[in-house]
Amino acid sequence: MPVPEASAHKAHEAAPATATTAQSLKTPHHVPLVEVTRDGLVESIHYGSLIALRKSGNTTIEAGEPNSPMYPRSSLKPLQAVALLKAGLDIPQNLLALTAASHSGAQMHRDGAAEILKLHGLTEAALGNSTDLPYGVAEREEWLRAGNGPTQIAQNCSGKHASMTAVCVINGWPVEGYLHPEHPLQVLVRDTITELTGEEAAAVSTDGCGTPLFAHSLHGMARAYGRLAAADESTDEGKVAHAMRRFPEMVAGEGRDVTALMRAVPGLLAKDGFEGLQLVGLPDGTGFAVKISDGGDRARMPVTVEVLRRLGVDGGSLDTLQSPPVLGGGLPVGELRAAHIFSN
Repeated sequence: MPVPEASAHKAHEAAPATATTAQSLKTPHHVPLVEVTRDGLVESIHYGSLIALRKSGNTTIEAGEPNSPMYPRSSLKPLQAVALLKAGLDIPQNLLALTAASHSGAQMHRDGAAEILKLHGLTEAALGNSTDLPYGVAEREEWLRAGNGPTQIAQNCSGKHASMTAVCVINGWPVEGYLHPEHPLQVLVRDTITELTGEEAAAVSTDGCGTPLFAHSLHGMARAYGRLAAADESTDEGKVAHAMRRFPEMVAGEGRDVTALMRAVPGLLAKDGFEGLQLVGLPDGTGFAVKISDGGDRARMPVTVEVLRRLGVDGGSLDTLQSPPVLGGGLPVGELRAAHIFSN
């Protein structure tokens, strides 16, 4: 199948993307999204921006500046997975879900990444991602008790990187240097993200795992997730969404809120990202994106649950997803709650 070309001499380089901007990345005007209370007093406030779009493109809920560019971090993974399918990736659904994952580093995740490599005649030596301990707390503790240290397979992006190297083998592209922004793989990824979001990247940097990282708006990312969630299963977008929904434990892990969210709401597509990102797509084509400005992970779920309820998602199915209570002396004395600032 035809794919974008890149200059051959750069395809072998392993240099990371450098920060470049197409426009000034000013600080967005974020607004209060989540309040932390203790015995009725608001103790802390998490600011941010959000937007929910219907399939028609009409905005139903927004707050802050959802059109400002930001780095979507790991919420880009499902979009990157679509690009890999376009380039010929053909793996079982559980491994496709792992390709779009920020996994906890459980045995099933590590084995899955190794299987992707083995299916394409590769070993862990082909991976270009950073080394790390398992992301999940329980998984990390078990890993350390066994005497293990940081590895590339245990790092939460290893499924994506294994599939990226696999696509290089499939297309005869050099595996070495596959993270360079001008490698044909990354050119295809960039173009696919542009197509799905409907906007050009405002800036390019390097993500924590080493892949090129493209800045887009919450508006564009919500549009992309709505497209994935509503896509027919015969399409590349639909294949990624269906795999993630069928194997939510591969997308994150046991005890992770993203896995719990997809289990709680049939047909819902969800992916988080470092620095306070949460993306959601619904089967009717609605897309939702939130960015917590201080990167606070604890603030993602309270605002996500509130927006889903306002979108008409069954409230009963979401009750178990509320954030843990604020404790005092081991007893609940407060809560994290959505601030009442959303415009309709």
